[in-house]
Amino acid sequence: MVDLNSPILQIGTTIGMLVMALAVIFIRMKASNRPVTVKKIIIPPLGMTTGFLMFIEPDVRIPILWGLLSFLVGWFIFSYPLIRGTKFEKRDDQVFIKRSRSFVYILLGLLAVRLLLHGYIEEFISIPQTAALFFLLAYGMITHWRLAMYRQYKEITYPAPGSVT
Repeated sequence: MVDLNSPILQIGTTIGMLVMALAVIFIRMKASNRPVTVKKIIIPPLGMTTGFLMFIEPDVRIPILWGLLSFLVGWFIFSYPLIRGTKFEKRDDQVFIKRSRSFVYILLGLLAVRLLLHGYIEEFISIPQTAALFFLLAYGMITHWRLAMYRQYKEITYPAPGSVT
């Protein structure tokens, strides 16, 4: 049987989270060179929904209140800097994300806060439960951010009558 609170597993999950976060930062930097589409906005949260399958495993299950709070922290707190840091511009009848140096700092700051919280929380609950909490936090964050992106995309693509573009 695997010890779900072993130091090796803790180090491995931390390294895994760092690698994934740095990959996201790299991908986001490259994305500003390609036009944004509705599909590119909505696919990430849809793809993440498969992560809910983790709750089939009993070791991952958490109280509903913990899960709800984690989702809401992602939705209301962690998504805010991403929403504020994502702006679109229209070039040649296509929509692009405006390059922003601050966006990289926002992502790095969110990563640092998540790593600190992750390290603290996993001292009190198991690693699989910590993973569940942080998945729900990330899901709330990304879902809210992508909904805001979708609204902004629609505004720039289909401006309201009488508005200045």
